[in-house]
Amino acid sequence: MPAEISTLQKPRELPGVRELLTDAVEAVGGTERDGQVRMAEAVGRAIRTGEHLAVQAGTGTGKSLAYLVPAIRHAVEGHTTVVVSTATIALQNQLVDRDLPRLAKALKKPLGREPTFAILKGRRNYLCMHRVHSGAPEEPEDSGLFDAFAVSRIGREVKRLHEWSSETETGDRTELVPGVSEQAWRQVSVSARECLGAARCPVGDDCFAEKARADAGRVDVIVTNHALLAIDALQEQRVLPEHDLVVIDEAHELVDRVTSAATAELTASAVSAATRRCGRIIDADTSDRLLEAGEGLALVLDDLPAERLDTLPHALGGAVTVVRDAAHACLTALGGERKEDVEEATARKLARSAVEEIHDTAVRLLDAFDADQANRPDVVWISKDTYSSSPRPPSLHVAPLAVGGLLRERVFARSTTVLTSATLALGGRFDTLARQWGLPPEPTSAPADDGTATDKPAPADDADDGLRWSGLDVGSPFDYGRNGILYVAKHLPPPGRDGLGDATLDEIAALIDAAGGRTLGLFSSMRAAKRAAEELRERLPYDILCQGDDSTSTLVSQFADEPRTCLFGTLSLWQGVDVPGPSLQLVIVDRLPFPRPDDPVASARQRAIEARGGNGFLTVAATHAALLLAQGAGRLHRSSSDRGVVAVLDSRLATARYGGFLRASIPPFWPTQDPAVARDALTRLDAAAPGRASTSTALR
Repeated sequence: MPAEISTLQKPRELPGVRELLTDAVEAVGGTERDGQVRMAEAVGRAIRTGEHLAVQAGTGTGKSLAYLVPAIRHAVEGHTTVVVSTATIALQNQLVDRDLPRLAKALKKPLGREPTFAILKGRRNYLCMHRVHSGAPEEPEDSGLFDAFAVSRIGREVKRLHEWSSETETGDRTELVPGVSEQAWRQVSVSARECLGAARCPVGDDCFAEKARADAGRVDVIVTNHALLAIDALQEQRVLPEHDLVVIDEAHELVDRVTSAATAELTASAVSAATRRCGRIIDADTSDRLLEAGEGLALVLDDLPAERLDTLPHALGGAVTVVRDAAHACLTALGGERKEDVEEATARKLARSAVEEIHDTAVRLLDAFDADQANRPDVVWISKDTYSSSPRPPSLHVAPLAVGGLLRERVFARSTTVLTSATLALGGRFDTLARQWGLPPEPTSAPADDGTATDKPAPADDADDGLRWSGLDVGSPFDYGRNGILYVAKHLPPPGRDGLGDATLDEIAALIDAAGGRTLGLFSSMRAAKRAAEELRERLPYDILCQGDDSTSTLVSQFADEPRTCLFGTLSLWQGVDVPGPSLQLVIVDRLPFPRPDDPVASARQRAIEARGGNGFLTVAATHAALLLAQGAGRLHRSSSDRGVVAVLDSRLATARYGGFLRASIPPFWPTQDPAVARDALTRLDAAAPGRASTSTALR
């Protein structure tokens, strides 16, 4: 009898990863690639063994299908949920709007049912119907209080949001087109701390955020972002549903996104806003004490320069201590939840949320200076915005010096994790980023066989032994050596602090003239980008667009549509431009993208590593430069037919000791230091480009 029951209940055996990948590629009209197959099989093996996996997959590999197919198979077979985390909204939308719908239909027959998926964001990204119905409990941000136009604009946007609330089915901010300002959105949304909770909220049954979370708990694949993944790791209460597999796409941005999510800010205006929220809920003497503490903080910050703080100035330490104690008194007066009507409960919740944030940040700021320089958990700095047309008041920031411990304990120790990007093997090795992620510096070997059920080893007593990982570079289908040239202008003087020199501007002009426009200029600062644009508009016959002239998306579209156009800009263009074809045949990098010397987090991390006897420059600054340089160089090839030149006008790439590490981090283009070779190749490409009849044009 038991044997009969076992036979009757035997689960349906699903096709293997390779077979499913073939079905998926055929269904979407693609071509199966060797790197894609290797990656899919490696992801499947990682799922079986529980061993974490880092995969570098170059542009054109088809990595989305390579990780989605084994992930979906695992979810369907195990009746579980997998999480896919991305850094950018663009990739989130690509997965949810294009890749997953097509893949779900393609896999329906072989899997026996259609896989399901959902997108999940932080609570602040969803409309709060309680806020819509009850109205915002506070006035607009201080910056707009005395600006009649700003107030009226925000009012019009809030009115539009109220109208939209009766039409939307998801309440997701990204579905509102055109969008609204952050000030207006804050009037109709709440953070997790501010939320009453579905049980107490009068419209909890219609909560968009709760519905999104409930939907996510029932699907096979949840698409989220690195920020929410970080919040899930930072909070004791889990934000994401239970899962045993996480795929982190755009993993080269993971550390920065987690750092940003774990960064806190303390300002006098935030203290003032928290005091207003306390309103009539607590006695005036207690709330006035907090208000006065905020005013004292403002006076101290005004007298201090904008810089990283290695020691806590006596006056600042006193001001932050007063804020902490006053906030604690307010929290005591506010008390916990109690029986009261919804309006009073909402006001108390919002007040407590604001005051808790002030108190917790003040405590963290004071604790940051308890340890010695090498062992501090956080870095603290003061920022001042004195150059913009509407400068913000001074603010005090605190950020983690490292996030590897958090990721190790709250991500890798909980779920099998696959990390992937076109840029992970810096200097040809994965260990640089592995250390930042909190993984052991040396990878372990994955089993080569295709085990039938699970190859997961028994739990280890040693925490580090339990974190096994492997690295895999599946390459790219693009022939970088034949289709691209890396030109390093070794003859130019090293870049100085005064910005672009005349020799560098002459070099840029000559290269653009040879290319006939078709140039993406990646600059280390907006000042350099604007100066180059202004100077070269006078010298060249081509339209030169500069970041800031219009929205970035509009500029990129214009650049793609008009082949003889140039686009100059800074950080967001290094990673956010996807323009295949003849519009982009030259990428210019004015200088190696090291972090600014006054960047508080990068400089503090560098000093902490040096205090422990390590090489802070290579670990922090060179790694930062390698990541950005690889991403920037990757803008050149977005399809197999793309050809062109990446021109790095910083001679240190050829002469400095760290140059080899940086060169090994970017695609393997054919190298040259001869400007004539680069210009001649661009001239030939420009001549062949209009008709694109000869796609076999030689570069060399």
